[in-house]
Amino acid sequence: MELKQILQHCDHTLLTQTATWEQIKAICDDGIRYGTASVCIPPSFVKQAKEYVGDQLAICTVIGFPNGYNTTAVKEFETREALKEGADEIDMVINIGWAKEGNFTAIQKEIETLKAACGEKILKVIIETCFLTDEEKVAMCKAVTNAGADFIKTSTGFGGAGAAFEDIELFASHVGPKVKMKAAGGISSLEDAEKFLSLGAERLGTSRIVKIAKNEEAKPGTY
Repeated sequence: MELKQILQHCDHTLLTQTATWEQIKAICDDGIRYGTASVCIPPSFVKQAKEYVGDQLAICTVIGFPNGYNTTAVKEFETREALKEGADEIDMVINIGWAKEGNFTAIQKEIETLKAACGEKILKVIIETCFLTDEEKVAMCKAVTNAGADFIKTSTGFGGAGAAFEDIELFASHVGPKVKMKAAGGISSLEDAEKFLSLGAERLGTSRIVKIAKNEEAKPGTY
């Protein structure tokens, strides 16, 4: 797979606590230049970023991030506020404690609430796989599917471990046909990116693939 094709699947991401507008602006410039699927940025920068990029690039932001234990009402408010300010895509974090106690009905209801707020805009559901058993991951596949979300996503990147090939394989076997998959966290090579895509991931949450593109574009025939 060509580098340009891989970039089209990337949500070019900057979610560090110390992120500044100059850094966010820079990844927006990179997203436009390299043709990424979106940039994934903190909610406080959504309005500024959308005004900056216009229709040149999709703006994705995160809700209940990174711990997921905000109340549903707070997550719904965050979502509606982000959409009002110009977000095109929403990546929400589930209540992981609910998953650990088996309360998947509550999780599904929360996802349904946020999907209703999103309407036609894309909703991705971060389940933070590093904290879940395979049985819990399968239950989350069912909850995400039944709630009508657009994507199931592996990780925040802040939970101690990121995307794993086996999790995308597990998702692929248990999500409904309308649910896409996003691998995020720790994707640092073109080989890994291509492997995730070959397993069925539609999106990759990463900043490193653009960095690779920057390093490679000067080499003839690479980009």
